[in-house]
Amino acid sequence: MIQATRIAQPAPDVSREDLIGLLSEDLAGEYQAIISYVIYSQVLKGAQFMSIAEELKQHASEELAHAITIAGQIDYLGGMPVAVPKPVKTSKKAEDMLRFDLDNENETIARYRERIQQCEALGEYALAEQIRDILVQEQHHQISLATALGIEVPNVSELNLSSGTKQR
Repeated sequence: MIQATRIAQPAPDVSREDLIGLLSEDLAGEYQAIISYVIYSQVLKGAQFMSIAEELKQHASEELAHAITIAGQIDYLGGMPVAVPKPVKTSKKAEDMLRFDLDNENETIARYRERIQQCEALGEYALAEQIRDILVQEQHHQISLATALGIEVPNVSELNLSSGTKQR
């Protein structure tokens, strides 16, 4: 289930300051992912979720590495890394928690695809490469979550990050 889609288009021109702000939002999302994966890996119940619960622990470690990378790049660009995560949703239902994570991964993938284009437009090719490396892991997380939910991997190529709506 995809919350929102967007028709793929070139990333808008951004300044270094804009990029710092966007990366700060991404960093807050990485913090959110760390927290949610830590919580969900511990509270998922039921034999059918034991495998994904173990995998979520690994995801938490990977998200921490992503946060460190993004924070380092914000510093490199002259900004100060943020210290506050995006809100973390919780539920007593395992499926809900996995869907929350999947929705967050879908948004993150769309954001990082856009961020790569923005970095390249600014000539920040090394930063774009670091985000590509992160993107590979985020897509792995997306696949794991969709598989655990028994659904197809969502196509996030058309995610509308600003409106939160699916466009057809």
